[in-house]
Amino acid sequence: MRFSLDWLKDHLETGASLAEITATLTALGLEVEKVEEPNLKDLVVGEIQAVEPHPNADRLRICSVEAGAGLVAVVCGAPNVRVGLKSIFAAPGSMIPADGHILKASVIRGVESQGMLCSARELALGDDHDGIIELDGDSKPGMAAAQALLGRAGPIIEIALTPNRPDCTGVRGIARDLAAAGLGELKPLAVSQARPGFACPVAVRLELDDRRACPEFQIRLIRGVKNGPSPAWLQERLLAAGLRPISALVDVTNYLTIDQARPLHVFDAAKIAGDLTVRASLDGETLAALDGHEYRLAAGMTVIADENGILSLGGVIGGQSSCCELTTTDVILECASFDPTRTATTGRLLHLETSARYRFERGVDPASVGQGMDAATAMMIDLCGGEASKPYRAGSAPDWRREIAWRPGKVAALGGIDLPATRCRSILESLGCEIASRDLDSSNNQSDQEPIWRVTPPSWRGDIAGEADLVEEILRVHGFDAIPAVAMNHDGRLPGPAGDPAYGRLGRVARALAVRGLMETVNWSFMDCDHAQLFGGGGEDLRLLNPISQNLDQLRPTPLASLIAAASRNLARGQVDFGLFEIGPAFTGGQPGQQHKMVSGLRVGDAVTRHWSGPARPVNAFDVKADVLAVLKALGVTIDTLKTQAPGPDWFHPGQSGCLCWGPRNILAQFGVVHPLVAKAFDLAGSPAAFEIFIDAVPIAKKKPSRPALHVSAYQPVMRDFAFLVDEATPAADVVVAARKGGKNLVDRVEIFDIYTDQGVPKGKKSVALSVRLQPRKGTLTDAMIDDVAASIEAAVADATGGTLRRV
Repeated sequence: MRFSLDWLKDHLETGASLAEITATLTALGLEVEKVEEPNLKDLVVGEIQAVEPHPNADRLRICSVEAGAGLVAVVCGAPNVRVGLKSIFAAPGSMIPADGHILKASVIRGVESQGMLCSARELALGDDHDGIIELDGDSKPGMAAAQALLGRAGPIIEIALTPNRPDCTGVRGIARDLAAAGLGELKPLAVSQARPGFACPVAVRLELDDRRACPEFQIRLIRGVKNGPSPAWLQERLLAAGLRPISALVDVTNYLTIDQARPLHVFDAAKIAGDLTVRASLDGETLAALDGHEYRLAAGMTVIADENGILSLGGVIGGQSSCCELTTTDVILECASFDPTRTATTGRLLHLETSARYRFERGVDPASVGQGMDAATAMMIDLCGGEASKPYRAGSAPDWRREIAWRPGKVAALGGIDLPATRCRSILESLGCEIASRDLDSSNNQSDQEPIWRVTPPSWRGDIAGEADLVEEILRVHGFDAIPAVAMNHDGRLPGPAGDPAYGRLGRVARALAVRGLMETVNWSFMDCDHAQLFGGGGEDLRLLNPISQNLDQLRPTPLASLIAAASRNLARGQVDFGLFEIGPAFTGGQPGQQHKMVSGLRVGDAVTRHWSGPARPVNAFDVKADVLAVLKALGVTIDTLKTQAPGPDWFHPGQSGCLCWGPRNILAQFGVVHPLVAKAFDLAGSPAAFEIFIDAVPIAKKKPSRPALHVSAYQPVMRDFAFLVDEATPAADVVVAARKGGKNLVDRVEIFDIYTDQGVPKGKKSVALSVRLQPRKGTLTDAMIDDVAASIEAAVADATGGTLRRV
């Protein structure tokens, strides 16, 4: 929201400085983003005395400019250059306000130019650069630009608005807030009523199934107008707001949109066939809009149409077929209310951002239709002449009044500051609220209760809906800085910290992976559809309707896809051996509940770089399996109870991947070498290895995992080797788990050192060789004890897998 300081003072009687105004705006929640103060000290008024064509350029002309020190030649390409025009002249050595550039004399297509005539953009007065700025007749050649532009070149303030403040999309709403904060007095809004005229010859029909789409629609015919350029003051204000002046008729509607947050529209009456109809669009209908684009409409959009078709899109944009031109003599002025949700949906579907949509989707004052109609009528007749008809009204204003039962003591209870009731009343009334009070219900016998206020918020504050909203308004205007800092009362009544146990786990995961040398990344949750299909995604339910770019049009099925894309970019820039990880969302569908959090990691290049002590070794599946085990251990998972299954999902190498399971079906993680076809699709060289951990599937430990105390036994450990014959399909991990369970608490470590399927092993069988370490705690093991443990291990493996001890 942009506006000039002099525009604000049209509504606010104040002697406050610019610094005080901007500081108060931010304190009120209307955050000031930028203040533009053009530096015009080196610039003067110049009057064009003669215009000649440029001998070497068709679009350039040579102007003889009088700027108080004699005629100078200026080469200019502005389309509005003409004899007698007064504009702002910058001589060589002057500073151009827009960019701070120091102007120098130059030769343009063989003709020397002794300065330049400036546009509004070059003067930092707006965005218009289609022509040089035009001054009124009171300006004299040589007059200082600051004096000639007095009231027009003042500071421009730009504020950031939150969506709940539709009233402050108009300058008057901003002035009202400042007045409530004590920075001045809000001036009365002077609206001259148009003299009652003839009956409006055009009628309006509301043909909508849902009246909320357009509760009220008013029009009136103004005939005999003379359209033309707006006066300079109006053009400058529109430029300050970032809008381009078009013509007086159109500029009036744009001015009131910014001035009073009241969008309007004007039609050329000669281009209207019959009466107007407000209806829902049909699927496939089109509108050639004022921005030069043709839009295909979806079913259910609110449109205004005549007998020939659609004229405009309600609350969003007008149509080219009924636009006003300089030759327009009769106009139909429209002022209406449109549903915020439908307006926002329409603009989103058509990718249309307009000043009208910006206000209607936030909620325009529902009681301002008649007032806006009168203000625009009076302004148009004042600038363009003409005679106005009586307004034709279809529908009625919605019932916006609502009463909130409220106690002044809520300010202290919710806001932490005790304000007198008189102060609370003063603030609420200054914001437009109506206040009445009543005693407590007679059935309540507690006479010491404070009275209840009946507060009715104004029509322009649809965001005030409850007690807390009223407290917020009082605190905002009184000043958040005025709330005292109070020490917390540590008397044992305060509740303990509230936190999600699952949230703290993410920090432990990140630390565990960082310790292992992986770097954390944060990537978009979007990716290319073709790449998503490589990871089991790519469905229509995951396609984005409004992607930020063409190659980010799909919700990703796994963060691993983003890591592989990031690794590819790093490899292309010379990075060789590195590891990445991300903790982020993955999507299985487009509905609630179809998003889950994952931890993904990727290692690229060599795990061991080349060295004189030995050759290099590329990363493999066991490197990333170790990463997974480190994370699960940090989360309190008992690693010994996990089982490994092979292979992993399709995007992993089928012979070099696996899954870690907790129980028969609960997959906690999957790991392995990335499938060669996936690596090729991302231009990823080598054989990178990756892992994925389903963090939501990992059970939450009852207490925070901690490192167990170190117990070092003084007794000698004993090593025993076993070779078991099991079915070829039996996972070797099952043999390891069974051997550990059968060890009678003496087994300290079980490791596989060989799997053999060649000569001497029956067909369909395999030999799994284990190295078992027995660590006594209470005394030295005897041969009988060792044999007893060995027998227990054999029995446990036989029960769990059907394996038998292989005799060699």
